Amino acid sequence: MQWFWAASRQRNTWCAVLLAACAAMGARSGDRLLASGGLMSIEGAAGGALTPWAVIAGLGTDSEVGASGFCTEVKPQEFELDSCGLAIGIDNRLELSLDRQRFDLSAVIPGQVIDQSVLGAKVRLYGDLVADQDRPWPQVAVGAQWKDNTSFDLVPKALGARHASGIDLYVAATKLWLDGPLGHSWIADLTLRYSEANQLGLLGFGGDIGSYHVLPEGSVGFFVTDHLVLGAEYRRKVDNLSACREDDFKDAFIAYLPAKWLTVSVAYADLGNIADKPGQAGPYISLQGSF
Repeated sequence: MQWFWAASRQRNTWCAVLLAACAAMGARSGDRLLASGGLMSIEGAAGGALTPWAVIAGLGTDSEVGASGFCTEVKPQEFELDSCGLAIGIDNRLELSLDRQRFDLSAVIPGQVIDQSVLGAKVRLYGDLVADQDRPWPQVAVGAQWKDNTSFDLVPKALGARHASGIDLYVAATKLWLDGPLGHSWIADLTLRYSEANQLGLLGFGGDIGSYHVLPEGSVGFFVTDHLVLGAEYRRKVDNLSACREDDFKDAFIAYLPAKWLTVSVAYADLGNIADKPGQAGPYISLQGSF
């Protein structure tokens, strides 16, 4: 795990290597449609910016192996979150992901950061995002994310978090309409997550006033063109720590796909209260390569 964390800290170098590798693989990219693997979420699963969808990472079909990699930076007023990850999609059925997060607290606690690793797995149960256009049901997948906060004793424990690691379980349903309203393609997702992660796990797991909750998450995207998507997301959050209230996450995003293997996403993310700092909002930018 140490080699991956070293790479994510040098995110500019890592992104350059990632994108060069995906460009080199572009000629042999998978056969799925453009954007059918979604974006890479902040925790490493394929989907939206904030939440996983039922899609499988990469562009591989049911007889191919694909992959996606990304680096993301979110910068609200008082903090900075950097996240880099890789996900492999096998036969458009199974997704395995690895993500590393670095949460910079320097504006509040000089010189301090929180580190977290996220290992994920997702299985598509039924439905096909593209092939099932004439059917009402969505593509459905179940997933799990194991999160390990390696800086638990720094801040999370002091705030009342109970555990340094935890597991999120989720079920996601995603539907694509290729010929939707206004003559454009649309995509929508509803995800239900079972979690006790405080601020994604960056402030530990569980607390003095709660533990696991069932949390709804949702996304909608509008394809302006085949290469440009506008969307919005909402993610319900736990509120387990009496020392610091936790707000739900919201964002509005633009995803641009200049090539089949490359996605550039920008967003304005409203993260609400983080620790004792209310009104945390700011830009989100992510680079993603897929094949």
